[in-house]
Amino acid sequence: MKEPFFSIIVVCLNPGEKLQSTLESIKSQTFHDFEVIVKDGGSVDGSLADAEELAKAWELDGRRLRLVIKKDKGIYDAMNQAAKEAAGRFLYFLNCGDLFYSADVLKKMWKFMGAEKAEKGIYYGDIYERKTGQRVPSNPHIDAFACYRNVPCHQACFYSREILDRHCFDISYRVRADYEQFLWCFLDDDNKEEFNFAYNNEVIVDYEGGGFSETKENRRISAKEHKEITKKYLSRGQLFRFRLIMWLTLAPLRTKIAENEKTAKLYNCLKEAIYARKG
Repeated sequence: MKEPFFSIIVVCLNPGEKLQSTLESIKSQTFHDFEVIVKDGGSVDGSLADAEELAKAWELDGRRLRLVIKKDKGIYDAMNQAAKEAAGRFLYFLNCGDLFYSADVLKKMWKFMGAEKAEKGIYYGDIYERKTGQRVPSNPHIDAFACYRNVPCHQACFYSREILDRHCFDISYRVRADYEQFLWCFLDDDNKEEFNFAYNNEVIVDYEGGGFSETKENRRISAKEHKEITKKYLSRGQLFRFRLIMWLTLAPLRTKIAENEKTAKLYNCLKEAIYARKG
């Protein structure tokens, strides 16, 4: 069978109706050169029955949906397991409850990556944040400070398969393994100019939010892991300078403004304007 262009990976454990809605958003895509891998950790809520029926239907029209049922050590281990099963040139991880923003997302990314002569790297866009009802722009200009402050979330990113082959998600990080992987791609000395990073001004995903990484305990863990990961990839001088910038620009206050439904729109408009000015 021909190698698909995309492998869409959905990991779950007792996802309820969210799995069906996520799979329906994939099924609605107008671009069909993809496979879907549902990696389940052993659900007992009956949610896999609908996925099994959908898998049979997709086989009939030439699309592939595979179920991989295997115990794992958490979300990043599940993502690694699914990546090993993937046959696509580019991998995309769509969380249960998240939806593709439109039916043309894959088609638009395929065209964009063709224009970019896509090779090894990360190709990304923006997200729509359901919690605030706002489009959240990703930074189109990646540099060391962007890596320290704000990289695109994994739901905005399409990864070339080589990245996962060489450097899978480090499961010693409970909340920020995707962040560590991004910094490895961009900042590790062995990867200088090997990976391409290209931004497409399109909304990729309708992001549910309020999940695993956003609990009070996991936010604490996230801050701890951010400190460990940045120390691993950035120099002391860079860390001092970047922390000073964040302090001077009132980073904690800006986070609260960005997460508030009443102020998020203004914040994201200003952020997008700053990104455009840098370009």
